[in-house]
Amino acid sequence: MSATSRTAALSASSAAGLLTALTALAVTAGTSPAAALPLPSRGCTSSVPYTAGEGGYDTYRIPATITTPGGAVLAFAEGRRNSASDTGSIDVVLRRSIDGGCTWGPTKVVTAGKGNTRGNPAPVVDPRTGRIVLVTSYNSGAVTEAQIMRGEVTPEQSRRAFVQTSKDDGRSFTAPRDITADVKLPDWRWYATGPGHAVALTRGPHAGRLVIPANHSAAPPVGSPDTGQEPKYYGAHAFYSDDGGANWRLGFVDDSYDGYDNANESIAAELPDGRLYFSSRDQNGTSTGNRLDAYSEDGAATLTRPYTVQPTLNDVPVVQGSVLQVKNGPLLFSGPSVPTARQSMAIWRSGNAGATFTKAKTLSTSRAAYSDLVQLGGSRVGLLYETGVSGTYERIEFRRVAMAEPAG
Repeated sequence: MSATSRTAALSASSAAGLLTALTALAVTAGTSPAAALPLPSRGCTSSVPYTAGEGGYDTYRIPATITTPGGAVLAFAEGRRNSASDTGSIDVVLRRSIDGGCTWGPTKVVTAGKGNTRGNPAPVVDPRTGRIVLVTSYNSGAVTEAQIMRGEVTPEQSRRAFVQTSKDDGRSFTAPRDITADVKLPDWRWYATGPGHAVALTRGPHAGRLVIPANHSAAPPVGSPDTGQEPKYYGAHAFYSDDGGANWRLGFVDDSYDGYDNANESIAAELPDGRLYFSSRDQNGTSTGNRLDAYSEDGAATLTRPYTVQPTLNDVPVVQGSVLQVKNGPLLFSGPSVPTARQSMAIWRSGNAGATFTKAKTLSTSRAAYSDLVQLGGSRVGLLYETGVSGTYERIEFRRVAMAEPAG
């Protein structure tokens, strides 16, 4: 089924339910570049920028989205050429929308794998210049994640980090520039940026700082089995730039590696009081719960406390999730809502800076996995997420959600 047919097949009742289920909060989005975006017709609640098997790619995965200073919505993804595998020939691709995510321009390759693996897009807008900064990850297409985790690859084959910029509202990007030496410690093995949007600080002494949440794995201690799959050697970290992406520094490093809370894929939001809230997948930790969170009061240089379980998100399975601090509104979280399966994409809200969350809306009962939230114009947010009927990665859908409290 084509993207157009899939979009048309969304039921009117589902669209109406989405808009009426969020009515009590009535959050007003603050002034932003996206506020000038022309609002499409009321009939646009969903679109499908990426469909598996189209455009020369077997599968599209790992969504990330931002709004640009010019009001466009950018939808990044990994274009996996030969299979749905995390390894192999993978490009970072982009589609651009100028009508709030209802229709999309052509698919463009932002970072070509050329047989290698390029992915984990983490885009952010530099508030000082308006330029878009995109950080991505890389490894040789000839090696697997398991080999990298076991330390069986050369530094050139292993995971590395790159940065690109756009000064024309996402229409084109510079060539990737390697920043691995600045953001990856020598004894780390696996390494991944984001995935999902990064964050630009807008208040406090570090205003203008670009913060990239990331994760890594470390070698086991001497004498321990070096299987490469030991979950207790996962950790989260962040790196940042104070000059628009020209130079980067490593920030906090979660390096407890205790096997209890294993922070993995992370994302961040700047809270109204200037603190950073980090939300992370718990990768095979022995603690009860699949989501972890932490805070930083110094722009991601350090954490105020270690990552700990967020018990009000126990419905979320082990998967990447997204957070977004709505302008003049709540902190949102998105992810699947079946604890044992990647299914039923939902949005949660927090009115207390992430201390607790309440489910706001289940968008669909279909299979669902990775997601990313974005502020739109007016009183809407957007959600770019992986979904499907027979399989979890059949398409990446963009959903426009009215900002409000759900009715039950």
